[in-house]
Amino acid sequence: MDFSIATLLSQFVDDKLVARKNLEKKLGCEDEESIQKLEIVLDALERTNVLAKERGKYRKIAEEGVVEAKLRCSSKGFCFAIQDDENADDIYIKESHLSNAWNGDRVLVTTIKEGSRRRSPEGEVKVILERANPSLLATVTETEIGYRAIPLDDRLLFELDLQENGKNLKEAIEHLVHVSVLRYPIAQNSPLGQVTKILGSDAEEASDIDIVSCKHDLPHEFKETVTEAASKLPSRVLTAEIKKRLDLRDKLTVAIGSEAESSDEGWIENALSLEQTDEGNWELGIHIADVAHYIEADTLLDRTAQRRSTAINLHTKVIPIFPEQVSKICSLKPGKNRLTISILITINPQGEIIESRIQPSAVSVDHFFTYQEVQSLLGESEKVSKKLEPAVKVLNDLFFTLSPLIKAQRLQRGGFEIVTPEITGINKDEGKLGAILVASNLPINALLTELMILVGKVVAERLKNWGVPGIYCIQPQPDVDELEDLLKLSKNLGLDITLDAEDSEGEIQSQDYQLLTQQFASSEEVLVLNYLLQNTLKPIKYVTKPGMHFGLAYEDGYTHCISPGQRYIDLIVQRILKVVFEHGRDRRTTRTKTGVDLYSSNCHGEINWNVLPPAMHEQIDNEIHAMLPRLNDREKVAEDAEKDLEGLKKAEKMKERTGKVFEGLIAGVQSYGFFVEIEDLLVEGLVHVSSLKDDWYEYRSRESCLRGRKNNTTYRLGDRVEVEVKSVDYYRQQIDLVTINGKDNNDNGNGNSSWEEE
Repeated sequence: MDFSIATLLSQFVDDKLVARKNLEKKLGCEDEESIQKLEIVLDALERTNVLAKERGKYRKIAEEGVVEAKLRCSSKGFCFAIQDDENADDIYIKESHLSNAWNGDRVLVTTIKEGSRRRSPEGEVKVILERANPSLLATVTETEIGYRAIPLDDRLLFELDLQENGKNLKEAIEHLVHVSVLRYPIAQNSPLGQVTKILGSDAEEASDIDIVSCKHDLPHEFKETVTEAASKLPSRVLTAEIKKRLDLRDKLTVAIGSEAESSDEGWIENALSLEQTDEGNWELGIHIADVAHYIEADTLLDRTAQRRSTAINLHTKVIPIFPEQVSKICSLKPGKNRLTISILITINPQGEIIESRIQPSAVSVDHFFTYQEVQSLLGESEKVSKKLEPAVKVLNDLFFTLSPLIKAQRLQRGGFEIVTPEITGINKDEGKLGAILVASNLPINALLTELMILVGKVVAERLKNWGVPGIYCIQPQPDVDELEDLLKLSKNLGLDITLDAEDSEGEIQSQDYQLLTQQFASSEEVLVLNYLLQNTLKPIKYVTKPGMHFGLAYEDGYTHCISPGQRYIDLIVQRILKVVFEHGRDRRTTRTKTGVDLYSSNCHGEINWNVLPPAMHEQIDNEIHAMLPRLNDREKVAEDAEKDLEGLKKAEKMKERTGKVFEGLIAGVQSYGFFVEIEDLLVEGLVHVSSLKDDWYEYRSRESCLRGRKNNTTYRLGDRVEVEVKSVDYYRQQIDLVTINGKDNNDNGNGNSSWEEE
């Protein structure tokens, strides 16, 4: 069954009836087997009073006290249902009320006991909407009745029976394996799985990419039917289609990216053009590959991309949302005619946007430059060939003139940027972090991002002014509590920082982070402080109403739209634009003589009618509401996978350095020990209190320190200490450190190296 119950239920909006045939189409049930499975699921949901059947159609039953949530369990068996609404209470679920749901599953929960001021409400799982663990990492053991898999994730409180599938399971005993779940637990029957891959004798022997891919169930390959569908896409751009569009093929355009983007498998999704007008303004063109022209909604390629949701960067490999054949026709390769959506932005000498146009177009990119090539070409106009002179002039104007103007506008409204040793993301906008990163060795990335985020602002404003359904990218403000330790650390390092929000217990503003980054720049520990600051930012989220984006200091609307081949959200936004261009009404009635120019920002404030036909407006709105929860979930999976890979690589580095001594900064203090940030590597380890043998240390929360009872030795936030790498748990990415400098810190075997407070 390729669809989940969550996907099925997302097709139901309000109290409306939905025909089974419509569900078959939306869910891609094209063969007899999948249609039969759909019938079984519909029958089960009808029996559990989730759906009601009327006149051969189905509607969703709105039941009071039933909420949708995601299950979060601890290794000790405590489970809570976390609702999508951040302000809603978490619901405690006893083990007996889990109904065989596992950690991470999306579920419908019935509240069975109301909460109080001190206690969370209690509930029970009514329906499991979507399984979060279709596969898992495990070790294999042999029992009297066969082989079993023990999950490495200690929040999965079960073992799986293993089915023979041609692999020699005896060879897999005590090895790390990837297990696909064939059957989830039913009544008293244990879950059933099969080993799909033996990864190694343990986590350290396995490939880090394999570990991350298996842990997060990341699909590396496409089904044969998907690649076959991609192979049927047209291999060239039709002249007839170009004639329908704004033809910009004669305009000088350049594309900028990594070397991987220019490879056969890579995506070049954006190109830029720049010209100065007679009035002294700049016309910036950002041209985005028109993926929506080739990928129609509700097709196999579309459903595949929606399930994957976002491309995932695993350093040496990117897991895409489309097969390679899609990029071949869409990617903006130099010298090729390509269909695009062009955003043409007129910017005055002060860096302010005075007009913008969004229009289907056709371009032919003249040059592709890597970031390193751009860095070396800037300011070198006299040394380049005649052929490259016009392109290098565009680069100089983009990065020496226009981008600094745009940056000045962002800083003026309170925006900030964070200095980092390197950037590994695949998106040219602010990406999953939600803030602009400046690589200390390659600042050209940040200058390009300054230009790219303008597109998200322009498109969001257009959607809002048209009054059509849209998807907006928001980032909530960080919590003041999240900054508390970082502010204490900064003050202990001698930085004089006071935030208005800190004094008034108010909300953190983007200007506060701007102040912090400016102050951090004067510190020797700038990279560590900026790294810790990143961790205080809340994740981005996709919503249906314009809202605040903290990292970019936008208050009233921003969206993602520049990567329709690598983010499904961007593809949806592109489709909405194209629907308006094709079906949008530029005047109130057909009798009205003159209309507005929907392509131009000049239409802002002039529209007081429904731009889209009501039925089309409602359909788009319903579809967006239905898919957003899953798309946000997939963004979180991608973020976790990328962080996991980074953590494994750091753990591997530190494993090789076991026994080595480093100087580090105490970046966090708890009752069970203190965390030390090793600055050169940006790696954090724990000095557990049990390893401090020279005294009995007490935790003093107000002072953020551990203080010895006898000798008054203090380990305080911001102190520099010398530490030795004692041990590394590679899979859990936990690094145990011990202090040196003559103290008796040798573990006698009774110390507890766990990172959890006892």
